[in-house]
Amino acid sequence: MLDSIDRREFIKSLLVTSGAALSVIVNPFKGLPLLGAKEDIPDLVMVKGGTPKALVQKALVSMGGMDRFVSRGDIVVVKPNIGWDRLPEQGANTNPEVVETVVRMCIDAGAKKVKVFDRPCDDPRRCYAQSGIENAVRSAGGEIYYVDERKFREVNIGGEILKKWPMYTEVLEADKVINVPVAKHHSLTRVTLALKNWMGVMGGNRSLIHQKIDQSLADLTLLIKPSLTILDATRILLRNGPSGGNVHDVKKMDVVVAGIDQVAVDSLGASFFGIKGEELGFLRIAEKMGKGTIDYKKLRFKSIEL
Repeated sequence: MLDSIDRREFIKSLLVTSGAALSVIVNPFKGLPLLGAKEDIPDLVMVKGGTPKALVQKALVSMGGMDRFVSRGDIVVVKPNIGWDRLPEQGANTNPEVVETVVRMCIDAGAKKVKVFDRPCDDPRRCYAQSGIENAVRSAGGEIYYVDERKFREVNIGGEILKKWPMYTEVLEADKVINVPVAKHHSLTRVTLALKNWMGVMGGNRSLIHQKIDQSLADLTLLIKPSLTILDATRILLRNGPSGGNVHDVKKMDVVVAGIDQVAVDSLGASFFGIKGEELGFLRIAEKMGKGTIDYKKLRFKSIEL
């Protein structure tokens, strides 16, 4: 279990009085996140300067613990980027240590099952193995498997571009979804972070959305509403993304960002590349649609150095 804060004492301090006579202890960390749960519990956290495991743990503890987002008995989908036949040090996929820690924390919070998958661009068998994510998930007690093409179902999205699209039913039917993207350069969208990571649960010919990629990525926020986003910036791919391949294109950052607002997470993540959130079309559109805020400093934001 995590050893950072005394949760019992913290929860005792959260008393809500109804009338003059009735006091009820409220635990704001159970079930779906509440944006107004507690003033000193941030909605967006950036943690720097530790191992991937320590970064993830500190970020989640600072936000109230994983059981703020995952309840006992939940079926949870953890969605990393496993799109490329690359080794961890090449920075094209989510760091396996980050994924392992997230999965383990979900299980510790009481999740019934934790499912991990992606629809890779390269051979799934090689992507899962080379990335180190397959072994990491199994070590943590999660379930990792290749997507089953029969489980894609056309759904109404109602977006400007994506009116309908085949989406993976495992994501739509999960009790909770946690997005765990990697921060890296992308030749089309400049960067790929949280919003673009949802392309890994789209079926069909995904290249068709490239002509209007910004609106399409924003449209996905109408359908997929993660309980939590954890951005892996332990190593960021600065050039030749999204597949990369040259370790000289990778910068070691030792940073993890965790947040409720995936637009804010992406805006903060863009800053690691010297890009302002408002420069990214998909973030401007998503904000205009009311799906998040680019100005992450408007949120309860906390930066932590280990």
